Amino acid sequence: MDIYVGNLSYDMTAEELREAFEQHGEVADAKVIMDRETGRSKGFGFVDMPNASEGEAAIAELNGAMLRGRTARVNEARPRANDRPRR
Repeated sequence: MDIYVGNLSYDMTAEELREAFEQHGEVADAKVIMDRETGRSKGFGFVDMPNASEGEAAIAELNGAMLRGRTARVNEARPRANDRPRR
């Protein structure tokens, strides 16, 4: 299950994101999206949890929770829309 995590602290690392979700089950991958030009976090990331029920539990527990001083927005990731042009 792919999970979107928004409103992250710009200092949060992928390892910290992984640790937050591992409390709720197995995490296959966790990444914080970085700006190509500045190398700084864009304030959101994605977590891949292979077990859907563990993923749903993590979403329920972590949506609205404080992660590094910010209220996280957590939900199931939606497929990227290909209708907008890339820069």
